Amino acid sequence: MEKKIRVRFAPSPTGGLHLGGIRTALYNYLFAKKFGGQFIVRIEDTDQTRFVANAEDYIFKCLAWCGIVPDESPRHGDVKVPYRQSERKAIYAEYTKQLIDKGLAYYAFDTPSELDSMRKLDPNFQYSAATRSTLKNSLTLSKTEVQKLLDDQTPYSIRIKVEPGEELLISDLIRGDIHFNSSNIDDKVLLKADGMPTYHLAVVVDDFLMQISHVFRGEEWLSSLPIHYLLWRNLFGLENMPQWVHLPLILKPTGKGKLSKRDGLQFGFPIYAIEWFDTTTQTNNLGFKELGFLPEAFINFLALLGWNDGTEQEVFTMHELIEKFDIKHIHKAGAKFDYTKATWFNQQWIKKTEANQIYETLMKNDDFKNTYHQHKKETIIPLIDLVKDRCVLLNDFLPQLKYFFEAPLEFDTKNLKNWDLAKSQCLQDFAMQSESVQIWQKDEIQNHFNQTCSLFAINPKEVLLPLRIALVGGQFGPDVFKIAEHIGQTETKNRVEYFLTKINKIENAD
Repeated sequence: MEKKIRVRFAPSPTGGLHLGGIRTALYNYLFAKKFGGQFIVRIEDTDQTRFVANAEDYIFKCLAWCGIVPDESPRHGDVKVPYRQSERKAIYAEYTKQLIDKGLAYYAFDTPSELDSMRKLDPNFQYSAATRSTLKNSLTLSKTEVQKLLDDQTPYSIRIKVEPGEELLISDLIRGDIHFNSSNIDDKVLLKADGMPTYHLAVVVDDFLMQISHVFRGEEWLSSLPIHYLLWRNLFGLENMPQWVHLPLILKPTGKGKLSKRDGLQFGFPIYAIEWFDTTTQTNNLGFKELGFLPEAFINFLALLGWNDGTEQEVFTMHELIEKFDIKHIHKAGAKFDYTKATWFNQQWIKKTEANQIYETLMKNDDFKNTYHQHKKETIIPLIDLVKDRCVLLNDFLPQLKYFFEAPLEFDTKNLKNWDLAKSQCLQDFAMQSESVQIWQKDEIQNHFNQTCSLFAINPKEVLLPLRIALVGGQFGPDVFKIAEHIGQTETKNRVEYFLTKINKIENAD
């Protein structure tokens, strides 16, 4: 019987969710949805020393904004079992006892200070088959001594017992067969002195009990693979082990190394999906959302950081990503993060998104809402449609729409050359006679403009830029006659006349 597809994303609530974590969640989600499986979110909060109270809420807000909806989580589905590892302590204790009883794990009574002393003597110290016989554990102590220490509630950890000299062959769906020698593997802690499991034990037990079929995780977890392999073999049998998919790293845009949370400040781009306030450093870190990205664009960009569908296509909807996602097309090599490319994706998505949908998104932004709340939706939407091809980020709509409602008071005339009295009079006549245009629409306005230029024997191109500057204040914006159409006859006349007053003063001063 074919194994049902069940995948999981298992973040730790220790801070903001790095975009690499979102990509891991995305690949899990795409794979599950493609094959009609389940996508599970499990909170791995075993490291209580690094626990951040609001981090879990933040994780689910990120996933919601990205459109990645879990089938099961502490907040989704019919929650019959706990999805937070801190709520599953009794389960892990049961499995560590099994390993102890089989002689595959042991009690270690060494104190943290004793181990620190060992590391000072030997910076490469490892608690392993090579050293454990000289340390304080249930392999070196008698049963009576061990029992007394347990009865006296002496703090202990439980470590896996790794036998040296074994060649391990583990298959990965991206990297093929990977070889490990057990002599290079230390006896990892499975259960800590506070009774909490380490990642190594908890992830294996949870993946088994939740019937996970495939494990998508970052390449940095490859070093943990042999321990997880041994735990699967020792506890559940390799026939129950999921298939491994170790994803390529997301790399810094320049230089070497993995993109880290510190790189956002250094390189000047976000590394979070949405805003994250770091309570440790008391710093507010903007996310892609706050900088004006559509979630569709963010997800599209992220999906292609390490994967493509084998074609030249770059812009994908979530539905298309699900349909075309294939593990065979995930790259082995790391993918360099390119913020400029991310903004290109956002521009493409702004262009293809309906104006009314953009409006609804913009009205959730306080700056936009405070600026345009007094204007009717029916007035704003056509203007959004008019300027959206010129917007790279959603925040660009604020300045791009401003001149439809506010006349410019200052003018950027640095590119205005060969200005003379004839051109000034031509624009003046265009403004004065504009009220004679019976149908104030783009084509009629342009005809009136061309006819005026003809009367003054001036090429329309020579006064087109001055007209644009008069209406918007600079060399930007959509079709100038569409701008005139939207601001109306009277406002067009007033803006041109005010511009001429200002520009003629400058010319006279010169």
